[in-house]
Amino acid sequence: MSEPVLATRGLARSFTQGDVTIDVLRGVDLAIQPGEIVALLGPSGSGKSTLLQAVGLLEGGFEGSIRLRGEEAAGLNDEGRTRVRRETLGFVYQFHHLLPEFNARENVILPQLVHGADRDAASKRADGLLSTLGLANRLDHRPAKLSGGEQQRVAVARAIANKPPLVLADEPTGNLDEATADVVFGEFLNLVRGEGSAALVATHNERLAAKMDRVLRLHEGRLQ
Repeated sequence: MSEPVLATRGLARSFTQGDVTIDVLRGVDLAIQPGEIVALLGPSGSGKSTLLQAVGLLEGGFEGSIRLRGEEAAGLNDEGRTRVRRETLGFVYQFHHLLPEFNARENVILPQLVHGADRDAASKRADGLLSTLGLANRLDHRPAKLSGGEQQRVAVARAIANKPPLVLADEPTGNLDEATADVVFGEFLNLVRGEGSAALVATHNERLAAKMDRVLRLHEGRLQ
């Protein structure tokens, strides 16, 4: 078997509120193989977002090991964490977080330029991804002119634009109605699989979780 794109050992996170210590993650061990799409299932407050923040290197204060493509990332400085995020990860959130002053195409072009891509190549890549997601006629629309489902499709294209080995998605369709969520999530899965990326997708939706390759359940800070 190839080396996991993501592996954690003993991942833990606690918060202190006054005299009370809250253990959010309690020694999480997981491994995700290249190209594998894994559901992280659990109710609100179970620690799903905290786990994604940890493996996404978005904040410190964690104990344990986080290896991304074989590189130990838990102890990296800010510059190193930024490098690993840029080279390895794509992110999709419940809320799209698109840049409102830029249109759909530009929102997908910008992360590619930051990654060092040529602008013409980045534009062609953006148009291709957005067209695959059914937005060929919406490329020049700013987020305010797009529906919720369209905005989230742009966010998915943005996350995939640099062909990341691993996509981290936190309730990626949680802000959409059920019918739209089903369509967008299906497109998300098809696109991630088509690009050959792995994904860790946090959700509380059993029905969506069943569409993925494997389901991990987080309960009281521990994987089951």
